[in-house]
Amino acid sequence: MSHASSYRRFSSTDDRRTCWVCFATEEDDRSASWTRPCRCKGTTKWVHQTCLQRWIDEKQKGNSTTKVACPQCNTEYLIVYPKLGSFVYILDTVDKIIYKVCPFAAAGIVVGSIYWTAVTYGAVTVMQVLGHKEGLDVMERADPLFLLIGLPTIPVMLILGKMIRWEDYVLKLWRKHSTKIPFLNYLFPDIAPGARIPAETGPLNDPISATRILCGALIFPTVATIAGKVMFGSLNSNLQRTILGGIAFVTIKGVMKIYFKQQQYLRQVHRKIQDFPDEGMSQQTGATQATGTQTS
Repeated sequence: MSHASSYRRFSSTDDRRTCWVCFATEEDDRSASWTRPCRCKGTTKWVHQTCLQRWIDEKQKGNSTTKVACPQCNTEYLIVYPKLGSFVYILDTVDKIIYKVCPFAAAGIVVGSIYWTAVTYGAVTVMQVLGHKEGLDVMERADPLFLLIGLPTIPVMLILGKMIRWEDYVLKLWRKHSTKIPFLNYLFPDIAPGARIPAETGPLNDPISATRILCGALIFPTVATIAGKVMFGSLNSNLQRTILGGIAFVTIKGVMKIYFKQQQYLRQVHRKIQDFPDEGMSQQTGATQATGTQTS
């Protein structure tokens, strides 16, 4: 075979049009419109105009400003749209501006809603802790700028305070020195040397823990107020009752939490993994039990 004939054979094979979307050739549909929109060569160079339009529609998903590139060579397609009229051009420009501004506006609305919710919660907390009448008097005499800055910090400080796991630090300290004090050694038995140390779980290791911290922090003023009225009802000052009630509640809850965590810790230390029962042994045990039942 001569060099010229082999070149013509290679050129005819290379120029054969095959759509890389539907895999149809020129012989399958001679009336179809073809295009080569990228740098690809060989069989992936050609594609039906209608197939490529449909593929671009799937990528853009109705947003004509989205850029689309070839999946093989990453060449960006040159997409040309008809010119718009003046009125349609203005509407299109306004739509693009709204599309870009809406995320920032939505974020501002969300942040504003959270801020004013925090302000309202702070005002309710002040009236709850100081008393309704005294709390209103304090906020009326205060500087408005101070209220706008100070009231939203109340829920933030409550949440941050709730995130401080002071019970864990106390528990670690007691575990370290429990052997020196008999009473503590009774409450917190010492672990045998070489025993397995369980892994500690994080404070925010799952969404439930995060929501628990949030709810616990936000209802703490109410709980402190109720505890103060129940345990220190003889005091005339509502502020003093709330403070003492909060301290008592945190202390009692902390002691109970420390004891509970220590018991859970000991359960983790002394847990054992049993052998999987052998099938033959299980059948023999079952037969023995059945024989014993018949004998009795």
